[in-house]
Formats: sequence, structure tokens, C-alpha cells
Amino acid sequence: MFVDKAKIFVKAGNGGNGSVSFRREKYVPAGGPDGGDGGRGGSIIIEADGALRTLMDFKYKTKYSAPSGEDGSKKRRAGKNGEDLLLKVPEGTIIRDEKTGLVIADLKISGDRIVVAKGGFGGKGNQHFANAVRQAPAFAKSGTDGQERWIVLELKMIADVGLLGFPNVGKSTFLSIVTSAKPKIANYHFTTITPNLGVVKTRHGESFVMADIPGIIEGAADGVGLGHDFLRHVERTKVLIHIVDISGIEGRDPIEDFEKINSELKLYNEKLATRSQIVVANKSDLLFDDSIYADFKKKLEEKGYEVFKMSAATREGVDEVIDRVVQVLAESSEIELVSEDEIYRPEDDVNEDEGLFIEIDENGVYVVKGKELRRIMYSVNFDDVESLQYFQNQMESRGVFDKLRDMGIEDGDSVKIYELEFEFYN
Repeated sequence: MFVDKAKIFVKAGNGGNGSVSFRREKYVPAGGPDGGDGGRGGSIIIEADGALRTLMDFKYKTKYSAPSGEDGSKKRRAGKNGEDLLLKVPEGTIIRDEKTGLVIADLKISGDRIVVAKGGFGGKGNQHFANAVRQAPAFAKSGTDGQERWIVLELKMIADVGLLGFPNVGKSTFLSIVTSAKPKIANYHFTTITPNLGVVKTRHGESFVMADIPGIIEGAADGVGLGHDFLRHVERTKVLIHIVDISGIEGRDPIEDFEKINSELKLYNEKLATRSQIVVANKSDLLFDDSIYADFKKKLEEKGYEVFKMSAATREGVDEVIDRVVQVLAESSEIELVSEDEIYRPEDDVNEDEGLFIEIDENGVYVVKGKELRRIMYSVNFDDVESLQYFQNQMESRGVFDKLRDMGIEDGDSVKIYELEFEFYN
């Protein structure tokens, strides 16, 4: 099954928690804190693999999680790091952040990789919080959460040349005689229902990759037929070979067909409409009146297109088309699909849970939220005076109390930070 688009959820591993431990050994007085650090959480990495051709693996499994880091332990032993999770996708896969629609990465070449979810950092053990005044800290730092997000994988095939045209105009036949590809060929519409790739080796020794895209019909850009599903695969191509049935054997007008296809291209992506096009009038062996081709060629050349007469069935004109494609490819520059304003930048995507947010509920309680605050709170031993003092210092340094004062809090008002609730006093 050919799958070229998938949405998956990725969750990196959380960092392990730091340990609260004290060295207690015979004949070692005042051993002090020896809690170890937590291990780093595993990240999720996506890598391009030239052996893959489809995103089918992501159709049935949509959620991926990396292992978390282990907690620290006594005797300053650090927890084990979580292993990274590596996911492989075909070359030409674009990865988008589902929330913003922006591009995280464009994996063009086998071996290209990107971290799509970073593992959390391990927490610090209580050994790090000892000082001349606080010699026996009864608290440690918890690990940070691993990143999580929905991402969209979109395969846009790596091909130099794309074949365009209505169904049954001879694209698959053309691909089969100029490459070693074996597309399904039959005399009915939509014989090609998935894109086919083939490598063209010319008579002069050059080579390039050609893609046969399922037939596009009028309304394809609005989702009619198969064309809309696969138009993305011509976005990387430098040259488009636009094949029309010049014989009119199915009762269609070749000029109208040409205009309709180009209209669909423009509706889907205006950049595609400006891509180099070589027009091929196929099935010339079935043409009963040569003036039809002459009229077709004249009208399209007036519009600035090059037109070639060809019969894929008899191979007449095939070499001339391929030779011209090689020349145009040599003159064409690389296609960049992702513009600067489409690139995902983590600092632009603010997660509300990462910052500091305070609201007053219906009972007049000041409710404080924020991931970092939650991590600090869960690492504190509220039965220990030094630990409580550490928590208060962290709240002050992060501006929590200043923001509460700005909101008009008064002595005796209630403050709630997740499960912790207390009365505020300056």
C-alpha cells in the first residue's frame, strides 16, 4: 500500500529524578548527602532512508514514546539514560509541526536526520544542594519532562522530472520504455493509482529520475479524482513533461486538456505553474489528420511552450524528448520547497504550560500554573525547613510573588500551586 501522508504523536522520555540520600557507613562520621542524579530521557529522532518508498509503517501505529531516564540512587550513582528512539522515513519526507503547520525539517537525502522531540534532563541529587549553611539538604531536583507533540509526515518524492496529463494519455507507457520501471498499463482511466519512479539512462550516458503521477482531471485541486492526492509529488521536480493525447481518440480536445491541467496546477500551487514544461503530443500514430498537430503546436508555441510529436507505442520521437529534457535539466536550478517563513522555530511556539500563569478562581484563590513550578514543587520535602526555604527562594527568583503582588494579592489570601495550597504573607 502506498501511503504518502501520516500524522503521528511523539513523546520523548522524561528525565529521571535526583535522589535524596545520606551516606551512612560505620566509622564515617558526618557522611553527608550522596544522592545521585537522574538519567536523561530518550529523544525521538527521524532519519531518511533511501530503501523506503512509503509512510505505510505510520498508518497503523500513530503513537511513539522513548524510554525515560532512570532515577538517581544512593552513593552518588546516576540513573541510566533512556535510549533514543529512531524512526525511519523515505527520502523527500517533510516533517511539520501539527499545531503550527510549520516545517520542522525536509529530509531529502538518506542519512538526513532531525530530533523531533528532545528527552528531558535528569534531575540533580541532593549532593548538589549542600553548602556551608545547608549541610544536609532533604530535597533533590526532579527530572524535566520530555517534549511531546503531534507531527505530520508528508512524502514529496525526489524526482527530477514529473509526467503530467489526463488519465490514459500514455504516461505509464512512456515511463516503461525509457526506464526499467514496470507500471501497470491498461486501456482504462486511472490505471496508475500510485506514483511510479524510474531512472532514465539516456543514449549519451546521462541519467535522471522520472515520476509518473496518477492522472489529473478537472477539479483535482479541489479533491476530485486521484490527482489531488499526488500533486505534491511533482513539487520537487525541475521539469514537467506534459503529455496530451493528440489523436483525440477519446473525444477530448488536446488544447482544452492542456489548459485544464495547467489550471489545476496553478490552483494547487502557483509555483508549479511556472515550472519548465515540455509538451508532448502523444499517440501520433493514431492521428488521422496532421493539421491537428500543426494547429496544436502553433497555439502552444505562441504561449511559449516547446512541443514534441511522439508515439510511445512505436517509440517515434521518444529520443528527441529525452534529449531535450536533459538540456533543460542542465539549465535548471535546485528546487527549494520550504521558504524562510515556513520554517518552525521552537521559540515562536509558546506552550502555555511552559510559562508562568496566574488566575483567580471563583472562590478568590490565586491559582498558579507552570511546568517548571510543578517540577520544583514535586522535588521539595515540605516537612523539612531547609527544603521549604529552598522552595520559597525559587518562587521569589522566578517572579511568582512579584506577579501575585501586581495582581493585588493581600496578606491572608489563598494561593494554590497544583496540590499545594497556602496563605500568602509578605
